[in-house]
Amino acid sequence: MKAFLRSVRIAPKKANLVAGMVRHCTVEEALHSLKRTNKKAARIIEQLVKSAVANAEHNEKQQAEHLVIESIVVNKAQAYHRGVPMARGRVRPIRKFMSHIEVTLGLADGKKESRESRESKKTKKTASKTSAKPAQSAKKESEKGAPSEASKKAKSGTATSATRSATPKS
Repeated sequence: MKAFLRSVRIAPKKANLVAGMVRHCTVEEALHSLKRTNKKAARIIEQLVKSAVANAEHNEKQQAEHLVIESIVVNKAQAYHRGVPMARGRVRPIRKFMSHIEVTLGLADGKKESRESRESKKTKKTASKTSAKPAQSAKKESEKGAPSEASKKAKSGTATSATRSATPKS
């Protein structure tokens, strides 16, 4: 369930921005968001996804509702070499880039995850990793015999009034 587009006249950087937007989405979500995107690459990738869906329906006898975009690969193709005339007969070179684009579709496993739920899982994972690190560092400090929080505050000058009165002024 693949579709290829070779040597299309768009820069790979520009095409990859739009491709990243629809990676790992369902086909319906991808076509909806591509239709509303005002970019040349969106029109190109939209036609390519439709072609991949048609290939899947005709060759593999799959239904479009069950398909997910597994990968979109945008590679650099040959570049046109052009030039702009300059003074004294010189030419400033200009390269017009082209791209090879490949779309691979797959079946959605029994669980239908939307893009938002995947992103929320990613944020939960990163939040749990960041919250686990301070707890581990506090354990390491207590094992090393590091000074307590109250003594740290007293040294930094942010101690409470009770600790200020107890510390001698010099």
